[in-house]
Amino acid sequence: MRTAAGLTALALVFGVAARNQAAPPADATSGLAAFETVRKVFQHPRCQNCHIPGDAPLQFDDARVHGQNVKRGADGRGAAGLPCATCHAAQNPPGSYGPSMPPGAPDWHLPPAATPMVFIKLTPAQLCRTIKDPKATGGKDLAAMLDHVANDKLVAWGWDPGLGRAPVPVPRAEVTAAFRTWMDAGAPCPTR
Repeated sequence: MRTAAGLTALALVFGVAARNQAAPPADATSGLAAFETVRKVFQHPRCQNCHIPGDAPLQFDDARVHGQNVKRGADGRGAAGLPCATCHAAQNPPGSYGPSMPPGAPDWHLPPAATPMVFIKLTPAQLCRTIKDPKATGGKDLAAMLDHVANDKLVAWGWDPGLGRAPVPVPRAEVTAAFRTWMDAGAPCPTR
């Protein structure tokens, strides 16, 4: 038989336990709002210029076809005889070199031809399905995509693109948090 004191003690224990639990998972509305932040970044020129449907990367903020007839190549590192590293170093050149110098970051490349991870000219719904599809992301599940956004040094270049290029408009930590919120909400996709 339970006493009033025993019930009070039990209520206190369960009340403390309830307060110490993590916040409930995000709902679909907050997940969709978080995805809009992710979409805004993925469809910014810093990301879209390399996540292309064809074989010619884009460049600059106005998405011009890359000069010098540059092509993706099967592995994403350029065509035979003209690899990306011919012009793109492991870091941006000094600003004193001027705004037209090729930017640089570690392991400069595009996604491989077999899985180009296209972000350009997609509706939000199409982009969402692409990000969630390991066949379209080179085998990356959502956790690996989050790690790619949060930790990849080439991706980091988008926030420090060098002289004459607009950086990604949302801080990296904010994009990472939004991606995590979207995942925690079940990675809902917009309807359009």
